[in-house]
Amino acid sequence: MDWFNNFWSIYSNLVLTLGTNALLALSIYLTLSCGMLVIANAAFMGIGAYTSAVLTMTYGLPFPLALLAGMAAPALMAFVIGKPTLRLSGVYLAMATLAFGEVVRIVLLNAESLTGGALGLNGIPQLTQWWHVALALIVTLALLWRLRRSKIGRAFESIKEDETAAGLMGIDVGAHKMLAFVLGGAIAGLAGGLNAHLTFFIGPNEFGFDRAVDILTMTILGGINSLTGPVVGAVILTLLPEVLRSFKDFRLVVNGFILVLIVLFLPKGIWDPARFRQLLGRWLPRGGGKA
Repeated sequence: MDWFNNFWSIYSNLVLTLGTNALLALSIYLTLSCGMLVIANAAFMGIGAYTSAVLTMTYGLPFPLALLAGMAAPALMAFVIGKPTLRLSGVYLAMATLAFGEVVRIVLLNAESLTGGALGLNGIPQLTQWWHVALALIVTLALLWRLRRSKIGRAFESIKEDETAAGLMGIDVGAHKMLAFVLGGAIAGLAGGLNAHLTFFIGPNEFGFDRAVDILTMTILGGINSLTGPVVGAVILTLLPEVLRSFKDFRLVVNGFILVLIVLFLPKGIWDPARFRQLLGRWLPRGGGKA
């Protein structure tokens, strides 16, 4: 097992980052499955990261309780801002939630006594273990799988297809949108708390516009037709810079070129079960022919 120990000592942070990024992709999958283009998940991640880190560093709170607080804080914030913003839709909702993300980043920059300001928080205890990330991902996938097949999941799908028709069928559109928004915030906060106690350091600029776009890209790249898609997108987008490390200065160019090709030729994402079934039907021999 020496090879595994060597591998884990070098790539353990990368492997665990795959799990936290998958959680982030699933957090925005929730809102997309309800037809909402929300770009606030990076801010929710930042709120969860700072909340849990401050509680463990300053107040000595046990790690599980700090993680729960890191989920509760962004969920509460999502509920507060969701009241006015979820009345919007499309690009207007995206702009409103993007503005909220910038507000959070500016607050983190200026609350120096609590957040460390531009210098961020350093020396966060490394409490995140591999099984924390694995358990969080498994539980989140199980809950979302159950939600997807429940009455609430069917309501989400109806709202995404036609919000007006869903309302006429008796679905409480506002309540279901709020539920998706709050749950997405809680999952992003969980990812933030796990990530903060993995990397030792967090800073305000880690949770800005660039991170928000990365989270959205992971989900769109993988596909939102199933829970597998966001996870696949998170894995690809996390590993791609490492795989292309040999390209050095041209790594970002090659990275972007690959992403453009995927978007052009796979508009529904990499993981598209309908396309897989269609291809499988073409490859498998058809029965009923003459002997």
